[in-house]
Order: sequence, then structure tokens, then C-alpha cells
Amino acid sequence: MGSGQVTDWQGKRVVVAGLGVSGVPAAKVLRELGAEVTVVNDGDDDRSRAQADELRALGVTVRLGDGSTLPEGTDLVVTAPGWRPDKPLFTAARAAGVEIWGDVELAWRLRGPDAPSWLCVTGTNGKTTTTQMLASILTAAGLRTAAVGNIGVSLLDAVNGDYDVLAVELSSYQLHWAPSLRAHSAAVLNLAPDHLDWHGSMEAYAADKGRVYEGNRVACVYNVADKATEDLVREADVEEGCRAIGFTLGTPGPSQLGVVEGILVDRAFVENRHQNAQELAEVADVNPPAPHNIANALAAAALARAFGVPAKAVRDGLRAFTPDAHRIAHVADVAGVAYVDDSKATNTHAAQASLAAYESIVWIAGGLAKGAAFDELVASSAERLRGVVLLGADRALIREALARHAPEVPVVDLDRTDTGAMLQAVREAQRLATEGDTVLLAPACASMDMFTNYNQRGDAFAEAVREIG
Repeated sequence: MGSGQVTDWQGKRVVVAGLGVSGVPAAKVLRELGAEVTVVNDGDDDRSRAQADELRALGVTVRLGDGSTLPEGTDLVVTAPGWRPDKPLFTAARAAGVEIWGDVELAWRLRGPDAPSWLCVTGTNGKTTTTQMLASILTAAGLRTAAVGNIGVSLLDAVNGDYDVLAVELSSYQLHWAPSLRAHSAAVLNLAPDHLDWHGSMEAYAADKGRVYEGNRVACVYNVADKATEDLVREADVEEGCRAIGFTLGTPGPSQLGVVEGILVDRAFVENRHQNAQELAEVADVNPPAPHNIANALAAAALARAFGVPAKAVRDGLRAFTPDAHRIAHVADVAGVAYVDDSKATNTHAAQASLAAYESIVWIAGGLAKGAAFDELVASSAERLRGVVLLGADRALIREALARHAPEVPVVDLDRTDTGAMLQAVREAQRLATEGDTVLLAPACASMDMFTNYNQRGDAFAEAVREIG
């Protein structure tokens, strides 16, 4: 279907792969444009049947329980981002010369002449928080904006909306299926092994993240502390005049944003950046002021400044921002011990950032490891650990890493997965903690062995803290 805009969808036979957050809006939009839409979906559960009934009422064909067969005569496949590239449906599409787009690619192709600019955020961790911070800063500047994309709000609902600029969170999956995306500016926050079962290798995962820089017009924002992000900038084919902008928790050099004596400063978007710096905000304006969250704030500020936002809006936007639940959230103090819920730390990289935010920790960890190794995490955090409570399916992997790298740290291993396990974990952590410690839920693992999702796990932790308090 070519790489340009598609203006005539009438009669085009489009297959939408997968229902859900992206599939249903894609099917609806394509049907409104006049396409003949067939949705294929592996699942055939109650939720899928309800979504199918809704779409069939609009004239969409829905095929449940078979997401593998390519309907004859298909002109285009639009896939939900999580569908793996090696699915038989995609193999058949490639063999037939049929293009495969994700919902982000579809949204990009559907932009009208007055569509808002895109400021894009990706990375292994911190995407949602950074995107929300960015939207808060843009709002403080008086711009019409929304936080969209992987954040749970479909780009298809916003791409031609009444906005000046969009704050767009993108996953590696979405970027894989968005070959023609060209952002105003973009940031890769960090890179650590994740979703390797989907991408096949760390190199493929990094390459998909790096796609966010392709064709950037104004700024490619990278993490000075994570050389892999800067390497992706060097490899990107950008528009002439586009600049590499670094963010650092240290003193910034020219073309960087950083921190000087508790002040967030800009040496990138100022006149004579070799000699001048612009104060943006104080570290205390960042909520919470943990190191990795200050890095998120700097990345958001860099993207906002690339769009021409004044310094005052950065400060006002950061002050107005409240993080989502279960992201390094202080639950309560009990007998001089702080209890912090970072259930969103579902991989080792996120847990490492969380552990680095506190000096003396009783750590609650464990769950589904998703193939992760824990040696680097434990070795880097060992001196901060006063005790560890382990629960979940793959807790033995963490226990073994602790035995290798922190043998002096007391470990409680909970061999139970019932609903009362979290309460016992919190009670054991309370027993190990002394005044001044932080009991930190930063599991470094996914939650689905014991909980519906990380939200439910965090809620269970908070409820247990309230019970002991």
C-alpha cells in the first residue's frame, strides 16, 4: 500500500489482528473510512464475544478462535502490538506481499494536514511516568495536549483531534510495527534486557527501540548514563538540523540537561549553550525525587523544551504532576519504618532503580522472572539490603543470587501463593526492619503467578501495611 498517506480506503480489504485496546478502535476507524474489515482473534472468551458483537453491528466481520489464517484477497494487515512477528498470519501475509502495520503506523498514516506534532517516549522503564510528566509540562505551557499510545489511550482516537501536540508513549512492540513514523522529537530513556522472547535478541529489541529516532526533526533525547541510547542516536537517519540532546543526573555539558546543586538546568535550548544555563526547576519539584524519577523529569523537560516550551512551564508542570499508583509510592510509616510500593518494578532494571533510591532496605521481591537473571541486581544493591522476603514462582532465582552476592543478608523464603501470602511477607519484613529502614516492594518480576496484575499486587501490599499499622 506504499509508504505515503492512504486517502481512499473504500473497498480495501483490511485484516485487523487482535481485539482489545488497539484492535477495536482500529476496526472501527477503518470501517468508518469504508474499508472491508475482518478481525481475527486467537481467543474466544466472553469479553472477545462481546467485542465481536459490537463490531459486527457496525458491519465488521469477526473470526474468533483462529488468528492464524490470512483471509483470501487481503490488502493490508493491521496488528495489535503484542502479536509476535513469527505468527503464521504474518508469515502468510509476507509471502503474499501484504504489508503489516501496527495501530501506531495506522494512526500515523491517517494524520490530516493540521494533525498535532508527536513527541515520543520509549525505553525499558519510566515510559509512562515520563510521558505523563511531559503532558503536564505541555499543559502548563497552555498547549492542548494528551498522553496517548502505550499508556492506554489509542492514538487513533487522538491523531486528528483538537490538539497542538501529543505526548506519545511507545513500546518496542509498537515501534516494530511502525516503520514510517517520523516524530518531531523523541527520547529513549534507557535500555535493558526485556521482552527478548518476543524480539529474539537484545540487538533486535534495541533496534526496535531505536526506530523512534528515525526521521526526527528537532531533537533526539538520550540518556548520558546509558551509552546504548546514545549509540541509537548515532545510528538514526534524522532530518538535517536535528540535534542530539543528553540528560544526566550530573552537571550537564553543552547540549545537555542535568542537575546542579539541587537545580534542574538546561544547557541545550539556550543561547550560547557553551557558557549559559537555564534553571528549570528544583529537584524538590519532582514527585517522588528518586534518582530515576529525576531522570524521567529531565527527559520530559528536554522534549518539552525541544517543542519551545518556556522554563516556567517545566517547573509548573512538574509540580502539578502526580505519578500513577504503584510507582515508588509511599504507603505509610509504621514505628519509624517507611513502607513503599513499587509493584510496577516488574523487571530487574526497574527494581535496580528503585533500590538505588533508598539507603537501608528490607526488600520484598519475587514473582515470574520472564527469563531474567538477578546477579547484577543483587550485587549492585547488596550493601543497601538489611533483609529480604521472597515470594512467588521464581523466588529461588533471587535466593540463589543473594547467596552468591549477599550471603550475610537474612532471607525469608515464603513457600505459599495464597491470598494471605502478601500479609505474611509484610509481617516478616516488619520483623526484619529497624527504625530508619524502608520496606520496599520492588519485585523485579511479573505478578501473574499470584495476582491479576501489578496493580492488584501493589494493592495487596498497601492493604497489608494498613493491617500491621
